[in-house]
Amino acid sequence: MIRVQQEDFDVAALYQALLVANKTGAVAMFVGLVREFAELPPDECTFELEHYPGMTEHNLQSIVDDAKSRWDLQEVRVVHRVGRLSINDQIVFVGVSSSHRAEAFQACDFIMDYLKSRAAFWKKETQGSRSQWVEASEKDKTRLARWQ
Repeated sequence: MIRVQQEDFDVAALYQALLVANKTGAVAMFVGLVREFAELPPDECTFELEHYPGMTEHNLQSIVDDAKSRWDLQEVRVVHRVGRLSINDQIVFVGVSSSHRAEAFQACDFIMDYLKSRAAFWKKETQGSRSQWVEASEKDKTRLARWQ
């Protein structure tokens, strides 16, 4: 299940959806939050996420399909928010379930690495009167390279 939405998400409900009766041995989850990114007071900073409807979901599905081809996964959930967000708001949820922890951890990490670098999302940080679009960092690119 993949969703791109403006609304917040319920981590507990997403966790429950990952469980497969009597078969799940491990669940790995990641929740990304908006962190403070400027020295200005939080009320003078905004964080906006834009996406390309249709293309973004297709990108995410391709990433999930790739993860499923690499690891023996039971369920995968990806929820990514778009729109204007505030500091401490939830941005993204990635959750995977498997029979074993190694697969769950690796697949969750893989999905996040690809999502950060390859999914069709654009981030804009505004600090007072200055705005800038944020690109994938060198660290993000290095993390992605380990899967290729």
